[in-house]
Amino acid sequence: KKRGSNAYQSSSIDEDAAEKLFAEIADDDDPSVAGMEGISTLCDKLQIDPLEDIRILVLLWKMGSKEKPAQITKEEWMAGCQKLKIDSIEKLQALLPSLDTGFLDRTDFRDFYKFCFRFNLHGTHRTLDKEMVIALIQMTLKDRIAADRLETFCAFIETQQTYTRITLDQWTSFLDFCYECEDLSTYDESNSAWPVLIDEYVEYMEEQQKNK
Repeated sequence: KKRGSNAYQSSSIDEDAAEKLFAEIADDDDPSVAGMEGISTLCDKLQIDPLEDIRILVLLWKMGSKEKPAQITKEEWMAGCQKLKIDSIEKLQALLPSLDTGFLDRTDFRDFYKFCFRFNLHGTHRTLDKEMVIALIQMTLKDRIAADRLETFCAFIETQQTYTRITLDQWTSFLDFCYECEDLSTYDESNSAWPVLIDEYVEYMEEQQKNK
């Protein structure tokens, strides 16, 4: 959006302040982008831990970061500031409580969950390594799905040699599976349309039960 557009004419934020804020986190070699270093700087300003606090990911998702993984562009930032009515660290801090994932309904959360996968991709990779998946899935699905389901799925991924990297389809399917199949005893593999990863997780759980 150009500065002269209606969106900016009816602006309810201090654009110069929002731009200055972006300039403080922008990459040295490309001032139109803020990468992970800049996002980490933003977290320091907000006094939150970028590795532990999921709200930074919710913020980036709400601001519309999507052009490339692990960054937000100046254009996305400015549009996000307009949308969320923020132009200072104080306003961002005041916004933090509302960024809790508990406020997201299933549809929005699913969209956010997919964003988390894409945002953490590296370069041209279309998959995430399993260590990243385990860390990210624990961060995103904590309090969203049953704790034992989360714990056993992470243990399953950890022990599998077949799955060193996970696709977006597998990532998303696990969330959908948790919603649709709360009781594993009702799972019918013969009629399953889930990815093989899910079938194998259920088989793993059956083996775990037998060994108890």
